[in-house]
Amino acid sequence: MNNRDAIGSWLSGPRAAAEDMGADFGHRGERLGLPAEGPRSVAPVGRRVGALFIDWALSVLIAYGLFAGGELHRANNWALAVFLVLSLLTVGTVGSTPGKRLLRLRVVSVDGLGRLVLWRVAVRTALLGLAVPALIWDRDGRGLHDRLSGAVQVRV
Repeated sequence: MNNRDAIGSWLSGPRAAAEDMGADFGHRGERLGLPAEGPRSVAPVGRRVGALFIDWALSVLIAYGLFAGGELHRANNWALAVFLVLSLLTVGTVGSTPGKRLLRLRVVSVDGLGRLVLWRVAVRTALLGLAVPALIWDRDGRGLHDRLSGAVQVRV
């Protein structure tokens, strides 16, 4: 193995390195009974990050309009609270935030793939606010916040 291969495997992550050595994990979501592609398959990372960006921008805009009094730094102070309330209300009622809706994603319960009950949405939102749980993923591509709340993000 040369340095370029070592760097490539590090950048790709342990799953890609194990697959290069012959391990077969199946597709993301297979253990959950989800299809490899199409509707109800695990949402791709790029779309989830895009949805997060849209939701954060909307949260900053709302915070600026409601709480900032014309000062952008005050909007940034309130943006996380707005983001968490936005997430709690929208995922709890329609199953997706505005960003997820635009990018055709939905947060569903692993058990039956229906809408999450409100207490699970609250757990998921609280963990999302801590940020670290959202950065720790399992091999199905679910963040710790989704895993602990019994949720999975899927394509619509």
